[in-house]
Amino acid sequence: MPLTDLPWWRWRARIRSALHMLSDPGFQRTAWLDGHGQGGYGDLSDAVYRLVEDSWLDRWSAEKYVGSVFRDSAEAVAVDAAVLRVLRIVHQVGEDAPAAVYLGHREWPEAVQAAREAHHRLAANDGTDPDLPPSTLAELRQLTAHG
Repeated sequence: MPLTDLPWWRWRARIRSALHMLSDPGFQRTAWLDGHGQGGYGDLSDAVYRLVEDSWLDRWSAEKYVGSVFRDSAEAVAVDAAVLRVLRIVHQVGEDAPAAVYLGHREWPEAVQAAREAHHRLAANDGTDPDLPPSTLAELRQLTAHG
């Protein structure tokens, strides 16, 4: 199915972008540790913000968005698991902590795995390859531009 078949597909694209970056340890090392947020991807805080910004997934369940952002309850459950794991770490280390603090947190591998499961589920349901490199923020802006 195409990404754009859902009413709030732009939110889905931003959430998928965040999950993609949060699910890939190699990307995280290259873009967030070695590149310090360079390369057009933003930093880890940008990814967390995209995950919860307009959706309020930090306030309520993804289940609320089944049919508008998420295709089914399985997607919503996977996204909720990822959001909860990432936000638990954010609350423990602080919103503005350096990427190394997040990536070094003892629970980070679990957050990465949960993000990976959600990313793969959403990508598969959209008919896209989950193993392609993440899109840059400019590519995401172009994809989600109005008009």
